[in-house]
Amino acid sequence: MQKYLEVGQIVNTFGVKGFVKVKPFTDDVKRFEELKTVYICKKAEMKEVQIEEVKYHKDMVLLKIKGIEDLTEAEKYKGLYLKIDRKDAKKLPEGTYFIADLIGLDVYSDDEKYLGKVDDIFPAGSRDVYVVKDELGKQLLLPGIPDVIKKIDLEKEKIVVHLLEGLID
Repeated sequence: MQKYLEVGQIVNTFGVKGFVKVKPFTDDVKRFEELKTVYICKKAEMKEVQIEEVKYHKDMVLLKIKGIEDLTEAEKYKGLYLKIDRKDAKKLPEGTYFIADLIGLDVYSDDEKYLGKVDDIFPAGSRDVYVVKDELGKQLLLPGIPDVIKKIDLEKEKIVVHLLEGLID
């Protein structure tokens, strides 16, 4: 499991006082109010910074980060990702998982056929869609519904799915 979890991406600046606009990667955007620090990631380098203020604008989070005092300084952080230490993550309800823990897991059908690895997961309406990629790069899109996703075993790094008619050719 990853030690750090991505919680958002700095997509722009906001105003002239050094606020950065963050696209949140969390279901609960109010979560940012509970954070005292985050890590700004640039390639393999991580820099811990303190959050001074949190605001909201539409579906974005606006952060005032200590040391970023103006628009020019804030511009330097556009495109960078924000992470938190796993120990600072919220406890998830039973049967829910961090996407970072599912990426890379092996996916098998309920008749033990290997389908590939989880390459991505993205929201689509009320459910997520799991993108499974095989060794040849062929993608299979699976809806994250109980009829399809039968078992997730993080210890064995394995997901078992039931292929409904029409999901695979």
